[in-house]
Amino acid sequence: MALALLNGAANPASMKNPTPTFILLASIATAAFAQTDATTSRESSPLDAVVVTATRLDQDILSTPYTAHVIDRERFLDQRAARTLPDALLETPGVMVQRSGYGQASPFIRGFTGFRTLTLIDGIRLNNAVYREGPNQYSATLDLFTVDHLEVVKGPSSVLYGSDAIGGTINALTLSPEMIPWPEIHEGKSAKGLVEKGGPIQAADDFIAHVGARYRYATAEDSHTVRGEFALGITPHFGIIGGVTWKDFDDLRGGDVIGLQEQSGYTDIDGDIKLLFRPNKDVDITAAFQRVEQNNVPRWHSTVFSKSFDGTTLGTDLRRELDQLRELAYLQTEIRDAAPWLDKVKLSLSFHRQGEEQDRIRDNGRREIVGFQDDQYGVLLGMQSTTRVGTLTYGVEYYHDEVQSWGRRFRADGSFDRVLSRGPVADDSSYDLLGLYVQDQFKITEKFEITAGLRYSWAQVDAKKIDPDPSDAVDYPDINESFDAFTASLRFRYDLMPSWNLFGGVSQGFRAPNLSDVTTFDLARSGEREVPATGLDPEKYVSFEIGSKARIDQLKLSLYAAYYYTLIDNQIIGFRTGRVLNGNEPEVSRTNAGDGFIHGVEFGAEWQFYKTFTLFGNFNWQEGEVDTFVNGSITAKPASRIAPLSGLVGLRWASADGRFWLEGTAQLARHQDRLSVGDTADTQRIPPGGTRGYSVYSLRGGWNICANAKLTAALENVSDEDYRIHGSGIAEPGTNFVISTHIRF
Repeated sequence: MALALLNGAANPASMKNPTPTFILLASIATAAFAQTDATTSRESSPLDAVVVTATRLDQDILSTPYTAHVIDRERFLDQRAARTLPDALLETPGVMVQRSGYGQASPFIRGFTGFRTLTLIDGIRLNNAVYREGPNQYSATLDLFTVDHLEVVKGPSSVLYGSDAIGGTINALTLSPEMIPWPEIHEGKSAKGLVEKGGPIQAADDFIAHVGARYRYATAEDSHTVRGEFALGITPHFGIIGGVTWKDFDDLRGGDVIGLQEQSGYTDIDGDIKLLFRPNKDVDITAAFQRVEQNNVPRWHSTVFSKSFDGTTLGTDLRRELDQLRELAYLQTEIRDAAPWLDKVKLSLSFHRQGEEQDRIRDNGRREIVGFQDDQYGVLLGMQSTTRVGTLTYGVEYYHDEVQSWGRRFRADGSFDRVLSRGPVADDSSYDLLGLYVQDQFKITEKFEITAGLRYSWAQVDAKKIDPDPSDAVDYPDINESFDAFTASLRFRYDLMPSWNLFGGVSQGFRAPNLSDVTTFDLARSGEREVPATGLDPEKYVSFEIGSKARIDQLKLSLYAAYYYTLIDNQIIGFRTGRVLNGNEPEVSRTNAGDGFIHGVEFGAEWQFYKTFTLFGNFNWQEGEVDTFVNGSITAKPASRIAPLSGLVGLRWASADGRFWLEGTAQLARHQDRLSVGDTADTQRIPPGGTRGYSVYSLRGGWNICANAKLTAALENVSDEDYRIHGSGIAEPGTNFVISTHIRF
């Protein structure tokens, strides 16, 4: 019943307004948490995973007063062989991953994406002053092979993380060096035998070393991914880890009708290194550097190589490719038991560079190369203290962005035309973001816990060289504006039983206008041209949530359910000015006029019902409306790119000794015909009448050959289904054979 209701082949009209009864029945019929290791016995539950991002405290998910998920390396690499960070989120309840091209994927969390979701790397912002609205490609500029685990927290987190944390927060925690256990060394024991099983060592006293390699091949894009890595643990004081990754993705083949999607491939080369110095057991000093370079990543839907999907219009660009460069260097110091009144203090200094260059050739042969570079400097100081009034978490964060932007134009015959005064955003600009926060977690009774927080945020835009064409009649003056706001959060957890609770609360969200909001002069959606907008105010959000989590050890069952309702106030929305630029590009500007709401239901469960057989799955329903300009007046319309009714169900088996495992999954999505005005205008990515539903079935299996080697094989999209994830500009892979291996020496 649940499969038929979710399948897009069923009558989509019957699902426009699902009843609470249907939601409950479908929730019970499907089941969630597809990120658990195959184990021989019920030793742990997804709710046991420790998450730091939700409250900045080490808490298991069961105890956290938020909807949160931890996706570990074993799941997204060794079992699912995911390509990119967005791909690692594909099975997470309530997360939709949109693609404009095969190298451009953007996670939607509870109806929001782009600069309304926050991505962190080891707690440092990936979001910067030029982060764009709507789907963007920046979360794919993180090498998934460097990540130890991903933490996803749903809903506004602006109290702890400031601007942009509206739909949710994704924190990618990268691998750390293997260190010799401190207490053992001081008891006179050697390193031999002290390292966790799963990695070989060459052990002399006070020394650990290993090298490793990973390889992934997939037939649907004829891709090859190779990584070499190393790690050293030298005494309990010093460790180092690093590696290099090379990726080559050829043209992606869709399902049985779409077939080969030519000119959709790209290349990627990455490198990383991390050093950990531990002068004593209570102090960690970490220095890290990572670099990602992507070349010739097509924005495929806008090019002449695109293919129509259920009536989408074809692109006209002869070329539209992006080169991406991202570099992050940071120094972090963490001190535990720093003082009688200070449990922990952490100081982080970071430099984060995001570079982008787009090469576009129009159908008339004219060529334009535009780009930007954002250099972001960050200082973060966080502290934690246990007091009589609870556990206090408090700190200050400051980021400063310096942005350069450029462009060049060429004539149809290839000759140079002129240098542009700026690129996609204003040249010679800066952006400052400051936040001070405090949070207290305390118990009212033994069963009732409150988490309350407050933050002051301040942002400033200083933009020069905004005018894209100083010679024309339209002038854009320099901008120097500041924004500030207080945001608060009040969350609770009530323990009905030791492993069953109610959780929820109310959280405010805040997003300050950035350089992309106020100075953009770039293409948007299907051929529209965004122009600079001044006089914008911050966006404000209030989200209410109620839910329950339970772990029933006797039944080996874990489950959660949540309902959320997010109020949208003063959202910055686009509107057509009536002007047409460059002959065929409707001009779009922005203003604070978007009030509305998004609400939804999530459910998930995992049940080890017989020996080593586990049933798992998830369910997601959401809906929303936002005020929108229609023919010059404002009216409430469906929110943009709302995820369709969707779910996942799977069955996993593991051998008694843990060496072998098999699983089958079915990903299901309904037809999505609730379209915003922008969705309807986005004719290259969204078909007339909406995106059709789909049912995609996959099989996976693995063999832990020995402690030093693993092999994974998968047959994805067994039925060769032709489908697009809602809002995407390229079809998902057709039948895809994936093989992945990991070897350590």
